[in-house]
Amino acid sequence: MQYRQLGNTGIEVSTLGLGTMMFGRWGNPDEAECRRMVDRALEAGITLFDTADIYDFGTSEEYLGRALEGRRDRVVLATKVGNAMSEDPQERGLSRRWIIQSCESSLRRLRTDHLDLYQMHRPDPHTPIDESLQAFEELVQAGKVRAIGTSTFSVAELEEARTRAESLGVTVPRSEQPPYSALVRNAENEVLPWCRRHDVGVVVWAPLNGGWLTGKYQNDDAVDTSARAAREPEHFDHRDAAMRQTKRALVAELANIATDHGLTLIDLALGFVLANPAVTSALIGPRRPEQLDSLLVAADVALPPNVLTAIDRVVAPGRTVNPVDDG
Repeated sequence: MQYRQLGNTGIEVSTLGLGTMMFGRWGNPDEAECRRMVDRALEAGITLFDTADIYDFGTSEEYLGRALEGRRDRVVLATKVGNAMSEDPQERGLSRRWIIQSCESSLRRLRTDHLDLYQMHRPDPHTPIDESLQAFEELVQAGKVRAIGTSTFSVAELEEARTRAESLGVTVPRSEQPPYSALVRNAENEVLPWCRRHDVGVVVWAPLNGGWLTGKYQNDDAVDTSARAAREPEHFDHRDAAMRQTKRALVAELANIATDHGLTLIDLALGFVLANPAVTSALIGPRRPEQLDSLLVAADVALPPNVLTAIDRVVAPGRTVNPVDDG
């Protein structure tokens, strides 16, 4: 496992992070299996563990908190706030009231007294950014949050958050979490260059494009009935026959590149995102322990320039194959 600095936060993280969206009824309700994935990740050298209040409405945080009990100081613990936690319009967004309340709830579920990274899960157009930033500052000053970040913000939103924080004299967001993979490259156009220019750490989500870059969706008949494609067919193009065929053709080309260079498709996919100089870490989100093992073997893959050039010929820099994947 390799380690990199998360922008200028002073926090060092593993280049693979364990994303826990699948902990709970959204993926794996077996808490013992989820704990085994945490154990295995720690053994492999993963230090970044990322969750969110919205993941199974708190269950992911609860599973992770119990799994890390007694080992909290070994990890960089990240969670998020902002997505709707219920039908109640008061239980969502980035208002001061909800940020403070949500942080307390996340700390309780995660069984910790502080978060290493607290992230705005999505922009909130209904709350002035000044109000949000000042609420995060309260949490930083209280010692409950070490660093703050964003997720799936546009460059305009990132720039607004940065300049307003500097103007207010409060903690500046120092990480961004965009979707990024060999099939989803829009972040290369603006977000990744901006983050690199401003020394903002980048933790990418969906580096395997929801499983497409494992090759498991190359044949409708081969899709596991327990896989997310079967459980939630509205995700990842599984109701769009034309897009399925487009992605399958591109994945087949990428798989051929991997084979020609003695790599697996997963090696190629994770090596690709980590080769970008703006990227700090890539979140892997397995549903079962055996899936995690197949991802961990790619932790130290470094793709040579000719492989990166070959990938560019399949999916051009800056192109997202399905714009829906840009989040």
